[in-house]
Amino acid sequence: MQRSPSTSEPLDPAFERDKFLLRQKLLAISEKYFVFDENNKPILFAMRPAKTGAKLLAVFGGLFVMAIIIYLAISITTHFKDPTTKAMLVGSSFVVGLFGWIIVAVALSPKRHLKIFKDESRREELIEVKQINKFQLFKARYEIYDNRHNLLARLQKNYLHDFFRKRWTCFSPDGSILCTVKEDSIMLSLLRRMFGTLLGALRTNYVFLTGTLQSDVVGKFDRKFTIFDRYVLDMTADQGHLIDRRIAVAIGVMLDTGEKR
Repeated sequence: MQRSPSTSEPLDPAFERDKFLLRQKLLAISEKYFVFDENNKPILFAMRPAKTGAKLLAVFGGLFVMAIIIYLAISITTHFKDPTTKAMLVGSSFVVGLFGWIIVAVALSPKRHLKIFKDESRREELIEVKQINKFQLFKARYEIYDNRHNLLARLQKNYLHDFFRKRWTCFSPDGSILCTVKEDSIMLSLLRRMFGTLLGALRTNYVFLTGTLQSDVVGKFDRKFTIFDRYVLDMTADQGHLIDRRIAVAIGVMLDTGEKR
């Protein structure tokens, strides 16, 4: 039995393999995923709560603040006779109100952590991916923990890279780059930006890269050509197990829910 790189504890048998089949559960408010082995036997269950109510509260809370700012600005304009000054005050209030809305909405919005369990009963938690920053306009950061709250890895995404080629970077706890996960091809990624998925013909797949130049392919995450979301995480090329399979599975789920695919 393999043992965890971070502790002396043995790994859960679910992670003692190189291939994982992922399927998203349909008609669920939260984002839920079943993970199967190569024989289609369920071995893991993942969930990332949608928190729809909290999101709506954040949006309407921000709108309320924006409305107050604009109302106060309009009230102040009654003390001015110059129409140009009034127009400038009202216009400025919209800009300030918009920023107020964004700040309040982000402050009230909940973080959406991903949890991976032994099964759908959710009695035994194996992995947690914690969202670190709420404001994710340019960069998203996550941390991956095991069931004993030991830090396994840090995960980061820069949205500015998405125009050319989607990319996630995974760091070891010591800060060194463990692997980079990119779209399978720069040419295909550019075609996807221009034409979309073309009914699945250009579906988005990813490769796991390691090495000094981050160019050695050690894993793949492919979307199967089906109507529903089904994926294959294949780490067979990683013969030396450079990437902890718990980290690989966590990244695999994040490649779907984090990309809002």
